[in-house]
Amino acid sequence: MRLFSILLLVLAPVLVCAAGEVPSTPLASKGDVILSDDFERTDLGRWKPLIGTFAVEGGALKGVQTRADHGAVGRFYHPMKDVVVEFKFQLDGSSGFNAVFDDQKFKGSHAGHICRASFTPKQLRLADDKKGIMSNELYEMRKDPARKAEADKLAAPHSSGAKINLEQKRWYQVAIEVMGDEMRVSLDGTPIAYLKSEGVAHETKSSFHFTVNGKGVLFDDVKIWQAVK
Repeated sequence: MRLFSILLLVLAPVLVCAAGEVPSTPLASKGDVILSDDFERTDLGRWKPLIGTFAVEGGALKGVQTRADHGAVGRFYHPMKDVVVEFKFQLDGSSGFNAVFDDQKFKGSHAGHICRASFTPKQLRLADDKKGIMSNELYEMRKDPARKAEADKLAAPHSSGAKINLEQKRWYQVAIEVMGDEMRVSLDGTPIAYLKSEGVAHETKSSFHFTVNGKGVLFDDVKIWQAVK
């Protein structure tokens, strides 16, 4: 089963956050600019395609899955910790995508995953990968059918989410705030999901990447700032 699908199944039981649980005010302010990319060119620039296909087309970054066992991965390398990330996206036949923070030097989780926001047409999920389902302990537990339910229960406190309704071929605006052990996501200017979990506060996220499932997702106006209180 693809990693993206595994995450959807694990996080589904703890999906919905009541609106009152999502902070109405930002977790942080925008500081120094780390990245500002409008893709008004033909090359990938600082984006590195690792799996599948990523290309710049018509002023946007497009990811397309070409491997059955894993979504397309396009990564931006830069050390960061507390950040505000904003971007536009359009589903172009895709069943969903992840926006992921990793630390390639961290060996305590699968592939160094730290935290993520996962988007499908009907659901948005936030996950602390370091302490949740991608931690080495729980990742290995889930390989044993007799311990899978136990692993899922242990992972549940490290994820949250909300119901959404995304349309194909329509642009949406996303803001992801990572500050200390907190994450907050806004969609088209409305805060809709929040997670507080210790792994989110991992000292160094060495990269940010998109993982695309299916025929394609377009990304544009990707900006990353240092987050400051």
